Amino acid sequence: METQLEFDTDVLIVGTGPTGATAALALATEGIRVHMLSRWNWLANTPRAHITNQRAVEVLRDLGVEEEAAKYAVPWEEMGDTLFTTSLAGQEIARLRTWGTGDERYGDYLKASPCTMLDVPQPLMEPILLKNAGERGAQVTFNTEYLSHVQDRDGVTVTFRNHITGQDYSLRSRYLIGADGARSQIAEDIGLPFHGQVARAGTAYVLFKADLSKYVAHRPSILHWIMNPVAGFGEIGMGLLRAVRPWDEWIAGWGFNMADGEPDFSENVVLEKIRTLVGDPELEVEIQTKSTWYVNQQHAEHFSVGRVFCGGDAVHRHPPSSGLGSNTCMQDAFNLAWKLAYVIKGYAGESLLESYSLERAPVGKQIVARANQSRKDYGPLNDTFRVPGQEHSIEAGLARLHAPTPEGVELRQKLQEALEGKNYEFNAHGVELNQRYESAAVIPDTEAGEEQWVKDPQLYVQPTTRPGAKIPHAWLVDRTGNRTSTLDVTGRGRFTLVTGLAGRAWETAAAELDAPFLRTVVIGEKGAEDPYGAWHKVREIHEAGALLVRPDGYIAWRQSSPVWDLETARIELRTALDTVLGHAESTSPETVGETHEYTPVH
Repeated sequence: METQLEFDTDVLIVGTGPTGATAALALATEGIRVHMLSRWNWLANTPRAHITNQRAVEVLRDLGVEEEAAKYAVPWEEMGDTLFTTSLAGQEIARLRTWGTGDERYGDYLKASPCTMLDVPQPLMEPILLKNAGERGAQVTFNTEYLSHVQDRDGVTVTFRNHITGQDYSLRSRYLIGADGARSQIAEDIGLPFHGQVARAGTAYVLFKADLSKYVAHRPSILHWIMNPVAGFGEIGMGLLRAVRPWDEWIAGWGFNMADGEPDFSENVVLEKIRTLVGDPELEVEIQTKSTWYVNQQHAEHFSVGRVFCGGDAVHRHPPSSGLGSNTCMQDAFNLAWKLAYVIKGYAGESLLESYSLERAPVGKQIVARANQSRKDYGPLNDTFRVPGQEHSIEAGLARLHAPTPEGVELRQKLQEALEGKNYEFNAHGVELNQRYESAAVIPDTEAGEEQWVKDPQLYVQPTTRPGAKIPHAWLVDRTGNRTSTLDVTGRGRFTLVTGLAGRAWETAAAELDAPFLRTVVIGEKGAEDPYGAWHKVREIHEAGALLVRPDGYIAWRQSSPVWDLETARIELRTALDTVLGHAESTSPETVGETHEYTPVH
């Protein structure tokens, strides 16, 4: 094995977007030498992703930057009503309470997480991640293009080109992360197999400044869908006005026919589009940038080969519908980072890294399908408004929809049904938080049987302590008397053994193990009291049972029934850790449960 000095760094990351920057921050937080490089001389310079769901905010919370991100965010309550209208100033067709802000769903979101949703545009999120990564020791290099890599038994040698000097040079690391976006060269170089298609539809985006507060401040929302023929019919069939910064910085979006080439971005055409979408022919507009993007529906079958790992848009490519993009990117990185850190520190065997693809590839497949289906689900809404033969007439659409006739009644019923269907895009709480991991880093509870979903698993969160699920959020009380979440007493780079006041055997077994990466939380003791009974309601295990929670907050193993004797606790805990961390193959029956200091394996 090479010594540390023979590597320039432990982990090289190509790309400074949400995936790369989150991975760099998480690795640097754990003291891992990490070097992040980008071919560009800037971070994101267009709004791009903005919805930050509860799981992504939980990642920020664990990494200690949640409060900083919240300073730059549109707060949850202002993400609110998604509008369907003929223009901002025109006749409304419908409103939908979105992102969990409505009366019917607000409590669900509060119960599911200590974090609210936020709206943080990518140009504001990336600097937060990168700055904190740098402050914690990550190296960052811009104007440097990835060219190629060669991996061997011990590491990866990566060749880059410095765009300032024009010189090529190589760096050597233990591992390489390809966070280089939807046209990932690294994913291509390692031959990742992809399913689906790219560029199946096109959208024009124009970033502009205009004070639209009089149209939206009384009905705050970050998304406004304009059912107006000028918006172009495209795949969604509506125009979009998206608030970047309430209420004076916006994006106007509309579909275009790719067969006709690029959209017309001439000044007069763009200005007319914006004024029509707003419904104000005299609107003063300051146009910032114009761009196009294309709808992809593609995911990788697996995310890694050897010592090279890809994440984010490099392995799941989809439109922004459902707001799943940067959220999934950040979660990919968070999943991978702790595993790399544990292997590099010698806490885990390299087989742990195989669990990354097994856990995250199914999530990537799911969100690609969901985002693309969300676009198709606008069809029923459009059908209620468009009059055959008069598709370009707003007046005809309104008259037909509002007619006091049997046809009008039927159309209004269909409109409500179509709106309900859009909950799968805008209130898909389960899609965001119901991930269930299956890999060697999760030990199934064979006595529990198959999970039964009480409600629609796309719409509703089902908290559980089953292995492979995220530990449920429950409010506890800390030593100062303040509320603290179960998510706050776990994570932070360490495994956590969670038990109750009756779980003394587990507490002693963990203390004897003396593993530097393992803490014990006894719920009911000072620092983690359960006066609300909130944990009691969701724990699904006996008070003398135990959960083993991974650094990313996912449950690796549980003992549901009580364990009272120390020897049994020793054996079960050590066996669980050895299995999850990839040491099980080197554990003999004679050594299982030995009460010795935990020895890292190199």
